[in-house]
Amino acid sequence: MSNTHIAETTETILVVDDVPELRHNIAEMLQESQYQVVTASDGTEALQVLRSRHIDLILTDIAMPQMNGYQLYEEVRRNPAWVHIPFIFLTGRSMSSDIRYGKELGIDDYLVKPMELADLTAAIRGKLRRARQLEQTPPAARIPDQAEPDLGRLRINTAQHRVWLDNQPIDLSAREFRLLAYLAQHVGQAVPVRELIQTTHDLALGDIEAGALARPLIRSIRRKLGYTAGDMGCIENVRGIGYRLIAPG
Repeated sequence: MSNTHIAETTETILVVDDVPELRHNIAEMLQESQYQVVTASDGTEALQVLRSRHIDLILTDIAMPQMNGYQLYEEVRRNPAWVHIPFIFLTGRSMSSDIRYGKELGIDDYLVKPMELADLTAAIRGKLRRARQLEQTPPAARIPDQAEPDLGRLRINTAQHRVWLDNQPIDLSAREFRLLAYLAQHVGQAVPVRELIQTTHDLALGDIEAGALARPLIRSIRRKLGYTAGDMGCIENVRGIGYRLIAPG
């Protein structure tokens, strides 16, 4: 069962790890930094915690029974109530392919065990600060709640983080949704890839780095919209610039 560790701050971190000693040690480290901590032994238990109380940040291992970290991330990002919770992988996996896969999923940060307390708390503070900034952003500066009026067979509701094609729901990750919604704001226009990654990842990158992050998101969106490999569908490549959304006919 999950345990709650009380500290002075009102910010609560959910620590998910199947090794009791590691889970306890991480919780103690975070308590020393004045965070409230709730723990869970795997992804299934973590979902139970999320349904029962407010969580400000999720810190999770990857390799766990019942539901691993990748599966937990996908479940969290499917729920509109949890979609904005910062999510950090804390793992013993240091292979570049593992880290790259986590980044392609849209993980907010990726820390490899063992780590210094200063590195852990710095990552947490940064993600929590960014989450607070987003909460304080005036509604007028956010993506509007209604989709553009001329998206044809495609329909987007940003308030609910939901997408439909031909009235059939399309299941997108949080970053896939933000990318598609941003393209919808500029339907018919070529949107620079750097602008898309600023929207999805809050990163200011050059064209090469931004393109490397955008391509797997675009491929996944196209696949989920029903397009086959190699078919651009309604999201066109604009050579040397980025991408353009064309309303499906």
